[in-house]
Parts: sequence; structure tokens; C-alpha cells
Amino acid sequence: MAQALQGIKVLDFSHVVAGPLATHFLALNGAEVTKIEPPAGDPLRNYTLDPSQRGMAPAFAGINAGKDSLVLNLKSSSDLQRAKSLAAEADIIVENFRPGVMDRLGLGYDSIRDLNPRVIYCSVSGFGRDNALRGIPAMDQIIQSLSGLMKISGLPGDPAMRVGFPIVDTFSGLLAAFAIQTALVQRERGLAEGQLIDVAMLDATLVMMLSVVNPLLMNGETPQRTGNRGFSRAPTSDTFATAEGEITIGAVEDKQVDALMSIIGLSHLLQEAEFSDRISRAANADALYCKIAEALAARPAKEWETLLHGQGVPAARVQEVQDALDMPHLSDRDLFMDLKDDAGGEQRILNAGYRFATGGPGVKRAAPTLGNHVEIGSSAQSRRTG
Repeated sequence: MAQALQGIKVLDFSHVVAGPLATHFLALNGAEVTKIEPPAGDPLRNYTLDPSQRGMAPAFAGINAGKDSLVLNLKSSSDLQRAKSLAAEADIIVENFRPGVMDRLGLGYDSIRDLNPRVIYCSVSGFGRDNALRGIPAMDQIIQSLSGLMKISGLPGDPAMRVGFPIVDTFSGLLAAFAIQTALVQRERGLAEGQLIDVAMLDATLVMMLSVVNPLLMNGETPQRTGNRGFSRAPTSDTFATAEGEITIGAVEDKQVDALMSIIGLSHLLQEAEFSDRISRAANADALYCKIAEALAARPAKEWETLLHGQGVPAARVQEVQDALDMPHLSDRDLFMDLKDDAGGEQRILNAGYRFATGGPGVKRAAPTLGNHVEIGSSAQSRRTG
């Protein structure tokens, strides 16, 4: 079954995470992605402390599978001309240089549009293409800091803390992929000839935080740091220590609260005025939390999880990432791809995270070695595996 983006040609000038992740999702859906790399390669190739993996760091391999790598020195007039020739034939171009860099090279949107009016051109940057901050260097943790993201986790008084993975890069890349595919539909329906897409990481992060940003915009509600307490602010929606391990419970609805309190032997508390309804429980949250925590200390988290699931209460023991990957049901979710690299070795990486009944996401080739795609004249020779 053909994939949705089969036959779509993508020229990827981007590097590190946000841009390459956008083109990764295009490749997973069948697009032909050619990654343009400088002679030294994408810096992400070397994001590893293991010398044996330099050049093919797992962070790189995981978001560049199925692509080809073409080495071009854009400071060379012949290589720059080759890039322009490829751009003239591309359906989609993605870049994440600082605004203005591609324009100076003659590879900006206006120049490419003259050669290729149907091109969908996506620029990913920290702050956008046309504003006073456009030239300021940006990266994931800088945007986490500037956006307020680092100040909404933890407890009041805690130092600022970044989210433990590049969440800004990740969401920006996903948003860019969504924008690109939307523009492609727009073009194919004849609603536009081509498109310029401007994705700013700061904008994307504030959109990602819409659950707290919209209440602030609409009602002036300043986001509060509530630790592990859920967005509902209910003391019955939190993370608790148990006799063995920790458990997160999400009892928000009254029926869930009733079930939780029954299971842990505290139903009688719901008859008391200070805990009788959601408002009173919120007003006395710390006191109720302590009582629930004391009750949960009697059994291991896994036992509580089973009991709570049996009564329809959202709950999950706190796991390590490896524990999550080992969960048996994931083997039937098409979540993992086992690919062979150019040396014949095997790599297991994540797929897109969703399934189609037919023609769904996935690739057959591992991430490319640097310069695996060699262009000769008007024909292409590609050292491909699989």
C-alpha cells in the first residue's frame, strides 16, 4: 500500500533536532528526503559520549532514518549551484539556519520561488523571520527558559528546571511537519501555488503551553507551580509514595474520588465538611493529600494500580523509561522499527507513534552515513540498503 507522501521530494538543509524531526515525519510517510550536509556533517551526528558512535549518534540515527545524505559545501560556487538545481525540483524545502543565512546564499524563499513557484518552503528559527529578535541564537533550553516553561514545573520556591528532553525542539519539529503537510494539501487542492512557512520555536512553545497560557490570556490566571499535582489541582490527582515505588493517581471526577477513597479505606472522610466536595477538598488539599499518602503507604504501587484500575480510577505506577519500553502491549503497536545500517548492523528506533489501517508510517532504511548519496550529472547514484 502506497504511503501518503510517496513521490514527494524534500530537500532538507536543517540540522540538529527541530528541522530534521520535521522531515523525519515526512520520510516516515513516504517522502523522498535528501539531507544536505556540510563536509563535517550534521552536528547531531556527534551528540554522544561514546567515541565508537561518533558520526552515527543514536540521537541522529533516530530522526534521520530513511533519508539520503548529500554533502555540499555551500561556500563552494559549484556546490551552491547544485543546491539551487535540486531546490528547483523539490516539492518541499526545510531549513533552520538563522534568518537571513539562506537569503545571503541565494537559497531563500524568494530566490527559490522564482525557480520553483510550487515550492513549499519551511523555515524554523528561534523567534521567526521578521522581527527584532530574529538574529538572536536560540536552542531548546534557551527557549524553555525564555518562554516560562522552566518556571511552571516543580513546587513554589524551587529553582527553575528544564524539561528532561528537548521538548521545544520536538514540538517545533512536529508543528513544522503539520504545517508542511497542511500547505501540501492547500497546494494540491489548488488553493495556493506554493507556500512560505515561518515556524518560531518561541511561538511553538507558547502554543504547546496553551493549557496555562490561554487561562492567563483570558482571565489573567498566573500559572502556579503545583509539583506533581494534576492540572485539575485536585489533591486526589497527584503522585504518592507507597510501600514499594510511587504511584500517580488521577481521580478528578466525583465517581473516581468515591472509588479511590473506598479502595484505600477513607470513604468516611467524604462525609466531613472539609472534604465533601471538590471545592472544599481543594481548599484543604494538603491535609487530604497527607491522609491519602498515609493510606497508600500500606501496599506496593503495583497492587494499588491493579485495585484502582478495577474500579475505573486512572492510575499508573511510576516507571523508568526502560520499564515503559518493555511493556508487552507495545510489541503490537508498530511503535518500533528494526532497521539495518550501511554496515549491516541493526538499529531499533521509534516509529511515528500512530497507526494507519493501510499505508501507515515507517521506513525501511536506517539513517544515512555522511554523504551516502552521490549526485553525478543529472543522474543519481545512491548507496542504499534495503
